[in-house]
Amino acid sequence: MHTDVNALFDNLWQNYLSVTPSAVKVHDLLGSTQKDDVINDHIALRTFNHEKVGLEKLAAHFLAVGYKECGEYHFEAKKLYAKHYEHSDPKQPKVFISELLVEQCSDELQAIVNDMVAGIDEAAVSADNFLYSGTHWQVSSDTYKKLLAESEYAAWMSAWGYRANHFTVSINELAKFDNIIDVNQALKDAGFKLNSAGGEVKGSADVLLEQSSTLADDFAVTFSDGEMTVPSCFYEFALRYAKPDGELYTGFVAASADKIFESTNAR
Repeated sequence: MHTDVNALFDNLWQNYLSVTPSAVKVHDLLGSTQKDDVINDHIALRTFNHEKVGLEKLAAHFLAVGYKECGEYHFEAKKLYAKHYEHSDPKQPKVFISELLVEQCSDELQAIVNDMVAGIDEAAVSADNFLYSGTHWQVSSDTYKKLLAESEYAAWMSAWGYRANHFTVSINELAKFDNIIDVNQALKDAGFKLNSAGGEVKGSADVLLEQSSTLADDFAVTFSDGEMTVPSCFYEFALRYAKPDGELYTGFVAASADKIFESTNAR
């Protein structure tokens, strides 16, 4: 496992850029020329609640570089469970890890996922590069579509595997923008399509967190029976508000996160 938190995030970022070309354009649009003010609020990763690759196995990579567990979240309709992690240095990005509760899904989905996970070498899970290692299996486009019919989350995992599902711009740190409405408008003016599930802005000042996101890029995946273009990763935007004690809220809002997951939905 990595011992350097910055090296870990550099690798995650480069891997994310390789399938999310729009991220560079977002940077150019929102950042100021005076300083590097596009600061990453958090990343998110996905997995299955399988003992070989469960949430805790991914979290171990972050615990090894100074993170600690901070909150847990339930998404009953999507059959997901999640936790978030924070570093002892508040300038480091937060981490949101979710897992699909496979046993709540159909027998067919369970069989497909178990087959995928069976192909992962045990040693790979603790290797330095696991969190940005992509897929350790190959499924057919037909299998992808079967998963998609039941769980977008499972289908996304079958195509993309282990990598940051999204990075998140901290609006609090931007020099050119101080609210989420202006950020969203700038993105739309530049031709980006936003996730409108539950409204373009998820959350509010009342829950101390406002979030929005682009729709995932469309990117070609080589399945076992040929190439198909499917949604890859996306960029999120977060504005955090101060708690009564004056400190910025650092957690997540389940109702908002539920809609953010839909940024990778096929359209």
